[in-house]
Amino acid sequence: MNDLLADSPEPDAPAAKKEMDLEAGPSSVPEAGQDMTTFFQEVNDVKSSMAEIRKRFQKLQDTNEESKVVTRAANMKALKEKMENDLDDISKIAQGLKGKLEALDKANIANRKIKGCHEGSSTDRTRMAITSTLKKKLKELMVDFQALRQKFQDEYREVVERRVFTVTGQKVDESVIERLIDTGDSEQIFQKAIQEQGRGQILDTIAEIQERHDAVRDIEKKLLELHQIFLDMAVLVEAQGELLDNIETQVFPLITSPHLNFFDLQRPSKTLSLLFSYLFNERT
Repeated sequence: MNDLLADSPEPDAPAAKKEMDLEAGPSSVPEAGQDMTTFFQEVNDVKSSMAEIRKRFQKLQDTNEESKVVTRAANMKALKEKMENDLDDISKIAQGLKGKLEALDKANIANRKIKGCHEGSSTDRTRMAITSTLKKKLKELMVDFQALRQKFQDEYREVVERRVFTVTGQKVDESVIERLIDTGDSEQIFQKAIQEQGRGQILDTIAEIQERHDAVRDIEKKLLELHQIFLDMAVLVEAQGELLDNIETQVFPLITSPHLNFFDLQRPSKTLSLLFSYLFNERT
C-alpha cells in the first residue's frame, strides 16, 4: 500500500489510481510557505504506534496457533503469560495512541488560525484527509481485535470438544461442553474414564483444560480492557463528526471541487450508538 504521505494523483487520474493513492489525501498541495514538517512528524509517530500494535497483534495470532496443539498445563500457562504480556504492551501503546490522535485533532483546529490555513484551504484539506485516513486505519485495527477475540472463543470450544472426545471416546451434549467452558471443571465429565484408565493418566488432561479455561478467561478480560480503549478513541472520532468508512466520499469531492468543504465540524453528530454498532458488530 502506498505510504500515507505519498504524492496524490492528478484530478483527472483514473478511479483505480485515486483509490490506490487515497492515503495521500487531497491532490491539492498546501499553500506556499506553510511548513507541514511538524504535522508529518506527528503523523509518522501515530503510524509507528499503529505498526507496533499490528506487530504485537501478529504475535498474539502466532501464540494462539501454538496454543492449539499444547496438551500440558505448564506449557499452556507459559503461553498464557506470553499473550498477557503482549496485550499489556498493546494497551499501553493504544493509550498513547489515543493521546496522539487527540493532539493531532487539536493541532488541526489550531492550525486554521494561521494565515492561509483557514478551514477549506488546501493545507486544511490535506491535514484533515490524512488524519481521517489514520482513523480509518484505527478502525481496521479495532475490527481485527474484535475478530481475534471471537476467534479465541470459537477455538477454545473446539479444543475442549476434542479433549473430551479423546478421553471419553464419545461426543457429549452441548450443555456439557458449555458447563465445561464456563467452569473449567472437567473431572466430573471424566469420572468414567478415570475409573477405567486410572486417575494418573487423565490428570494431565484435566489440568490442561483447567489452565486453558483460566487462560481464556484472563485473556478475554484484557481484550475487553483494550476494547474499552478503542471505544474511547471511537468517541474521539465521533466528536469530530467523521464516519471513518466514508473517507472516499470526503476526499474525492475535494480533489475535483476545492471550494466544497466536507470537514465542517459544526455539522450535527451521529449518535454514539450508531457508531458503536457500525464499528463493533460481533462477527458470526
